[in-house]
Amino acid sequence: RDLKPGNVMVSPDGRVKVLDFGLAKALGAHPLSGGSGIDASHSPTLAMTQAGVLLGTAGYMSPEQARGKIVDKRSDIFSFGCVVFEMLTGNGPFGGETVTDALGAVLHREPDWSELPAGTPPALKRLLTRCLVKDKNNRLRDIGDARIELESAIADPAGPALTAGALAAAPRYFHQTTDFTC
Repeated sequence: RDLKPGNVMVSPDGRVKVLDFGLAKALGAHPLSGGSGIDASHSPTLAMTQAGVLLGTAGYMSPEQARGKIVDKRSDIFSFGCVVFEMLTGNGPFGGETVTDALGAVLHREPDWSELPAGTPPALKRLLTRCLVKDKNNRLRDIGDARIELESAIADPAGPALTAGALAAAPRYFHQTTDFTC
């Protein structure tokens, strides 16, 4: 529940790693945990995902997370959209001078879509809007759907090409590291 550029690392061979699962949602049989059958009722992280508890990084929180409501994987999809937006623009979509300003932006403001580079493929813009929609019921249901849409954008011969080179030319705000020990 804390996906942000500071928790995404690129290894020397170009592989992307997501690190720091300190706020990760515990899965288990507890009523608030999603009922996967794994008993996590004694997990110390369970309290972190209960309604009314606000944890995370303000500019990357989903609206439901910013309101202290129970979150699910669609909250991480919102954060993913924030990270991709920042990769392309150099700025997060929901900034502010203070934490309160950032939370207000997440709840009440739309990203400044004009900040996206002029050559951003329409399919990538659509993906971002589907990730950053305020109502979680209208957001992508699964991050695998984002992968499918990205692959479609790459393969779409009618639209501008989304290539690794095009993404490499975008501003980078991830940490380059050779140490992945936790």
